Amino acid sequence: MIEYVQPIPSKCDVLIIGGGPAGSSTATLLAKQGVDVVLLEKARFPRNQVGESLIPHFWKFADLTGVSEKIEKQGFVTKAGGITVWDGVIHQISFAQFGYDRPALHVERDAFDELLLDHAAELGASVFQEISVKAINFSSEGGPQAAYYDKRQNSSQVEGEIACQYVVDASGHSSLLANQFKSRQLISSKLKFLSLWGYFKNSRYIGLDAQSHSAESLPHIKPVTFVTSCEDGWLWHIILRDKTSVGLIIHTDRTRGMDKSARERFFLETCSNMPYLKNLLEPASYIEDSLQFRPDYSYYSTNPCGENYYCIGDAAAFVDPIFSHGVQSAFYNAAVAAVAIKASLDEKKYRKRYSQICESRMQQFYGFARAMALGDFGGDGVKPELVKNLMKGMPLLELELMLAASEITNRSGNFRKLAKEAGVLGAFAEGSTHKKAKRLDALEL
Repeated sequence: MIEYVQPIPSKCDVLIIGGGPAGSSTATLLAKQGVDVVLLEKARFPRNQVGESLIPHFWKFADLTGVSEKIEKQGFVTKAGGITVWDGVIHQISFAQFGYDRPALHVERDAFDELLLDHAAELGASVFQEISVKAINFSSEGGPQAAYYDKRQNSSQVEGEIACQYVVDASGHSSLLANQFKSRQLISSKLKFLSLWGYFKNSRYIGLDAQSHSAESLPHIKPVTFVTSCEDGWLWHIILRDKTSVGLIIHTDRTRGMDKSARERFFLETCSNMPYLKNLLEPASYIEDSLQFRPDYSYYSTNPCGENYYCIGDAAAFVDPIFSHGVQSAFYNAAVAAVAIKASLDEKKYRKRYSQICESRMQQFYGFARAMALGDFGGDGVKPELVKNLMKGMPLLELELMLAASEITNRSGNFRKLAKEAGVLGAFAEGSTHKKAKRLDALEL
């Protein structure tokens, strides 16, 4: 029996490349407004992805797309806050102290991303998986023309093209358009990182009480995201429903020349020798072949938006996600891009202006995350005045949490300097953010 394969249309209003949170959310927001949207995703969902920790801010974007109820029904692990050990100093942050009434989550990204993508399709976006876009032709008279490979038939790979008025690159780390334009730049900082991450069964976890608990305690004792600094980077420990994600962020030189098996040995040896982490992993077993690797960790595009294209999420920029800003950035980029694209469809004569406004908003968020995560703040696509304007306009609840989070590493100097220059520190009682990043004497692991 020959399986029917739905044909990809030859044209649409908006073509979205990539079905992660940035792409699926943009598709949802536009489809809700009656825009003809086609989304092409190169993988078959569910597919593995990193970035399992979500801060409470994400709910406002979930509400915007209408997917909140579906997320709630999934039963993802709710987390109480975060505990960090940075340069030997222990800090604890509790979300309840900030007045959040909706939980932060630890999510399996394969299930989470599939849920978002299915939601986009349910709301009217035309979603096609196993379609790999290879290039965009911007010289076509009818608008951008995307050339793709259709890989849905295992025995063959069919080439095709689709025309659109606007193309949204949400291709993630592969950064299709930034590479095509040769506009992707690695950060100039000395803090050039790569990431290694893998999964473990039966790991213990840390609760807000600063004690370790067995995985069986999850229904009763909420976990925290645990982060600890290491020689030249940091690592995370995020317990999920049936496994635990452990990731290592280190300088690129540490694994130079290693093949896959050597990187795996390095990763496991590092985990087994890391204070605190080794205690949590003592009863755990590593899930074979689960290790993944991402080089060229932090980068940005010098021209993320144009009259007929938008690069969003990781396709536009990526910053060390120490404060769980990756998925948050994807949602934010999707929201501002969807507004700009819909306005451009309605008023085409202003489309350049709308793309410029969108780019400015995305640069604000990128600069904000960059100042928190990397500490340095010179160049690399960051405009300090934009960041300060964002700080002035942020809800105080969100800003207070970010200011408290900036207390827990040795990278916060520039971030707090910008906050002071923006005049936003006066909105909080003196020392309040410092107190909410509570220092602990020890962890009982």
